[in-house]
Amino acid sequence: MATTMYFEETIKDQGGKETMEVELGRSSFYPEDSIYLTVEGKTVIMDRATAKRFVDAVVSVGAYHRLID
Repeated sequence: MATTMYFEETIKDQGGKETMEVELGRSSFYPEDSIYLTVEGKTVIMDRATAKRFVDAVVSVGAYHRLID
């Protein structure tokens, strides 16, 4: 399985009480190359339709908060 990690971080809640381990990248484990997401050690490799909805949602939230140029 080939993977390329694009994001790996322990994310802290703004209130400082909670943290979450998150990793995001691409995986070729299945014949259809796609996005993998690991949260707190649990990994899923999304099918392409789910990956597209996930990316669209993240882009929409980023645009709403003016985090995307």
